[in-house]
Amino acid sequence: MSGAPHLTRPLVLEGRVQTADGAGGYTSVWQALGTLWAEVTPGAGRDVAGEEVTLAAVPYRITVRGAPQGAPSRPLPGQRFREGARVFAIVAVTEAGRAGQFLTCFAREEVPA
Repeated sequence: MSGAPHLTRPLVLEGRVQTADGAGGYTSVWQALGTLWAEVTPGAGRDVAGEEVTLAAVPYRITVRGAPQGAPSRPLPGQRFREGARVFAIVAVTEAGRAGQFLTCFAREEVPA
């Protein structure tokens, strides 16, 4: 990482939780875990086949402040960031900067094409 990132965009970190559906089963819903300030850097886009539509998939590097393992503010693969109507699915997370003071989240935004 060359220089400190500019953490200027507030993103809501969301995690999937299962709730009872009232019929003996469960349904998954997204629950807000908190707001993290981030730097969002887009990569090159491409088209991918979705179940019923073609999706434009754009990879992103999202940098946030570091957090210890197990902290609720530390993003994990399978969680997502939300910015208004935009959703960024987190694919992988790695430490960055001196002594892990930042985390780089590799994410993708998929939007119907």
